[in-house]
Amino acid sequence: MLRRVRSAVELRIRRWLIARQGYDHDPVQLRRGRIYILPTGLGIAFAVMVFAMLMGGMNYGNNLGLALTFLLVSLGLVAMHHCHGTLSGLSLRLVSAEPGFAGNPVQFRLLLDNPAVTARPGIYVTARLRTPGPLVDVPALGSAGAQLGIPSERRGRLSLSRFVVATRHPLGLFRAWAVVHPDYSAIVWPLPAPRGLPPPSVETDTGGAQDRAQGDEDFAGLRRFQAGDSLRRIAWKAYARGQGLHTKQYAGTDVTSHIFDWHSLAGLDTEARLSQLCRWVLDAHERGEAFGLRLPGETIDPNIGTAHRQHCLNALALYDAGVRS
Repeated sequence: MLRRVRSAVELRIRRWLIARQGYDHDPVQLRRGRIYILPTGLGIAFAVMVFAMLMGGMNYGNNLGLALTFLLVSLGLVAMHHCHGTLSGLSLRLVSAEPGFAGNPVQFRLLLDNPAVTARPGIYVTARLRTPGPLVDVPALGSAGAQLGIPSERRGRLSLSRFVVATRHPLGLFRAWAVVHPDYSAIVWPLPAPRGLPPPSVETDTGGAQDRAQGDEDFAGLRRFQAGDSLRRIAWKAYARGQGLHTKQYAGTDVTSHIFDWHSLAGLDTEARLSQLCRWVLDAHERGEAFGLRLPGETIDPNIGTAHRQHCLNALALYDAGVRS
């Protein structure tokens, strides 16, 4: 019952916030009017202590006690002003939304920009108001990165429609926060099936999917190392001579390739097929073999490389059985 009441209250607050400030578009600037501030538990205890000191000083006519009380009140007011000002004027934007597998957090990387000549320390970004994240210090006239992990339950497109930017700087007596309603999204890949089921029959491809860095046949020369190249093909002797990082190339080498076909997994349901295809894609990429994908309504030709792997995984993640079957 309490959970239902809390959910209803949060939903009403969210609707009120959207009606008040609308949806956000990159870059998002935190204006003073959209920043909220309340005392923390420590701040409430501090206020009770100051009130008790005030009552005691007035009751006993203790001028030193009253002076200390007013000094602490001034300190609290200054802390409230700085806490609110830490977020005021800050701007943020999305840098990247990294894909992930179902059941694992999907990472959204944000960039916080500070146009002011004073630093903005102790800022955190979180999906929930009362769950602090890692603290980020934004330098004066500079920027800093923040990472937000969102749990994923199923494959597809995961939307980040709400998150909170908050701080308790400088003394932890107050918490200032701003709610952002962006239009960010990331792709969640299917959870790979366990290893065990062998892939379809192997073909030999000497065409466009040829991996010139695979095999041990005719040596064709060296080229500069690129992300995704096999570490086994690095020319370590050339690197030791100070010639930089290069990869060995071979000509006339066949490369093992696969066509992972949706219809080869008859008897499995949609999600089980996608999980198994995901496992085959990952294993083939890990072995350096070319692979293609054949889904109802879509065919991806055999190829290699990290970009091709991501292309195939995205196709599996966004597969819609109701439309393509």
